Amino acid sequence: MRRTMTSTYKIVALIVAAGQGSRAGGDTAKQFRDIVGKAVLTHAYDAMAAHDAIDAIHIVLGAGQEEYARSLLAERPASFITGADSRRGSVRAGLEAIAAAGGADIVLIHDAARPFLPDEVTDRLLAGLEQAKGAVPVLPVADTLVRGQGGHMADGVDRADLFRVQTPQAFRFDAILAAHRAWDDRREATDDAAILKAWGHDVILVQGDERLEKLTYPQDFARAAMQMTPPRSTRVGMGYDVHRLAPDEELWLGGVLVPHDRGLAGHSDADVALHAIVDAILGALADGDIGSHFPPSDAKWRGASSDRFLAYARDRVAARDGVIDHVDLTIICEAPKIGPHRDAMRARIAEILSVPVERISVKATTTERLGFAGRREGIAAQAVATLSLPALS
Repeated sequence: MRRTMTSTYKIVALIVAAGQGSRAGGDTAKQFRDIVGKAVLTHAYDAMAAHDAIDAIHIVLGAGQEEYARSLLAERPASFITGADSRRGSVRAGLEAIAAAGGADIVLIHDAARPFLPDEVTDRLLAGLEQAKGAVPVLPVADTLVRGQGGHMADGVDRADLFRVQTPQAFRFDAILAAHRAWDDRREATDDAAILKAWGHDVILVQGDERLEKLTYPQDFARAAMQMTPPRSTRVGMGYDVHRLAPDEELWLGGVLVPHDRGLAGHSDADVALHAIVDAILGALADGDIGSHFPPSDAKWRGASSDRFLAYARDRVAARDGVIDHVDLTIICEAPKIGPHRDAMRARIAEILSVPVERISVKATTTERLGFAGRREGIAAQAVATLSLPALS
């Protein structure tokens, strides 16, 4: 079907984007609002341009909006038309501009506020035009319908023959242009299909799509953003590390230099807390452990600051388009007291990971004088890291 239409007819799209969209909230017209890094108008254009039967795209804008629209569409080819005060007037202006540019065989009239157009809907519309001068996508009404009377429920409404009409609406170009030219300007039409039907032509109903729901209210934009966001999964990793206490060493814990009579001994600065977090993050990534990335046998890591290891783990997350949602660290020792340094540790870990400090938990406990930690021979730490990553296909 698509090959036949492409070879036989000149098909153009007319995207109507001249409204202000005040019900959507905010100071920006809804066709220029951002959804997942791209303006609504750009989404609408790209969805229409993706269909290989479309030969040209014309966009109707409000007065003074063309420069901004061009910046959003970048190098995408489009013709811009200044619309009118009403939707019908804007569509008429677009149709007249298409006629002045050489006309078309078929026109798809589409609201920019329905930006997620599947190719299948366009296919069904073009097929419908083999039977009539117009075709519109519709969805059945699923909810119970009633009439109201004085604020009370009155009679129910039979929904068997009721449908919700969407766009794009497809027309034989000459027919819809003639219908618009003949329309009484004192009347406002509900949509272009109603104008064509009033002119005496049949309009075919084809199956619409839930993805074509109109963006009208703030919650519609939130819903659209969720639908457009790729699915993600939560990953959890656990890390554990231990180092012995030794004289003549500095004590680094959680990226903070802690005053103490002994420090931790190790190949690097032996920050047992940061090491545990690194292992937790690498574990959540299923990416080995700290020793596989920074082997103790490699002399270049001798005495290295452990914040370098943690920054490396952070960057491994970012490279996977991941987000560090939370880190929970527990330091296990008899001394020194961790409480006085807890906030500094949280702040330093958050700084290295480039996350809000509210996502970092630092706790401490003892072993009731049992084991090596209880005998003050060393300090242990365990950490749990929670990441958000793109879901695996």
